[in-house]
Amino acid sequence: MTVAMIGEAQNLPASLLLVGGGKMGGAMLEGWLKVGLPGSAATVIDPHPGPDLQQLCAARGVALNPASDTIAPPEALVLAIKPQVLGEVGPQIAPLVDSRTTLISVLAGKTIANLDAAIPGCGGIVRSIPNLPAAIAQGATGACTSPGLAEERRAMADALLGAIGVVAWVEDEGLIDACTAVSGSGPAYVFLLAEELARAGIDAGLPEELAQKLARATVAGAGAMLAQSPLPSGTLRENVTSKGGTTAAALDVLMAENGFRPLLRDAVAAAKRRAGALSG
Repeated sequence: MTVAMIGEAQNLPASLLLVGGGKMGGAMLEGWLKVGLPGSAATVIDPHPGPDLQQLCAARGVALNPASDTIAPPEALVLAIKPQVLGEVGPQIAPLVDSRTTLISVLAGKTIANLDAAIPGCGGIVRSIPNLPAAIAQGATGACTSPGLAEERRAMADALLGAIGVVAWVEDEGLIDACTAVSGSGPAYVFLLAEELARAGIDAGLPEELAQKLARATVAGAGAMLAQSPLPSGTLRENVTSKGGTTAAALDVLMAENGFRPLLRDAVAAAKRRAGALSG
């Protein structure tokens, strides 16, 4: 596995077609523009573009929903639609690509074989799974390529995915469903932690507003510390746990045989199974 940070502008494509301009697609487009992709190099297809996407495209000169006969095969096609509509959208997009096009998918559960069947004729495929913090360029993306993808095509995909955070490349496509379960769905687990930590604070007697404020700041601060520290997360946990103290008492509950560890393991396993089921 290899990990890369924000991509270099020189590896960005000369032309890019983004299909799907929802939250993830819009976040990616904004990231690409920030790292140097010219607006004139990008085209977006979205049947129901939101006001933010319309404003961004208008401000940066990005073509939004032009006539299909005006779209030349792009160097990069980024697919950011809902996985369940791939069968419907694929035949509409297939005529717009050729062997010069690298397909980059962010569709959960859709395999390289699924993508190749839906949009044949591309010169290579990158399957990836970014997560919601991509919206603030703090995403975590697991990615793999179709066999034999040229190095320059992978570098281009790395630049595009790296514009929204960290990219972790895996050689085995079978690991992507696990990436989906850990990092793709992972932000929801963290948000739930903040939600339930605040609820527990209320149950312990704190006013709701104070409990929400403390829980939110605690999760955000711990995450920032984890990002900046070179220490393993287990070491950081040990560093804030005094023997016989309050944190140790809480961890005795969370780390019990039926505590947080098996619960999170089961949750990740359920998400992985669902990602596999989405491939059909």
